[in-house]
Amino acid sequence: MTVGRVVPILSVADLPTAVEQYRAVLGLEVVMDHGWIVTLADPDRRHQLSLLTRDATAAVDPTVSVEVDDVDEAYRGAVAAGLRIVHPLSDEEWGVRRFFFADTAGNVVNVLSHRGQST
Repeated sequence: MTVGRVVPILSVADLPTAVEQYRAVLGLEVVMDHGWIVTLADPDRRHQLSLLTRDATAAVDPTVSVEVDDVDEAYRGAVAAGLRIVHPLSDEEWGVRRFFFADTAGNVVNVLSHRGQST
């Protein structure tokens, strides 16, 4: 399994205001906007940051997203490691397959693949 990218997620109350603040200060541009989560990136998309009001389908909000080439393998690894799964392995309507686990410090990690990537 390969990690494609890691994107920190910040929770915000006012998404449009937060987006404008990060655009103004850091020059980041919107590369994804679902209305409840916006991902911003530099022009080369090497550096990304997501701003989140409330996750659309999960009961908890993640603090980081990790994109992998095989989310099913990652899920099996999380279960085998005894990690607490806080959002089940799911196919989401916006084209990703994902699950969340909580590490022993309580950090919630969103592990995902874009549909068609996982085996």
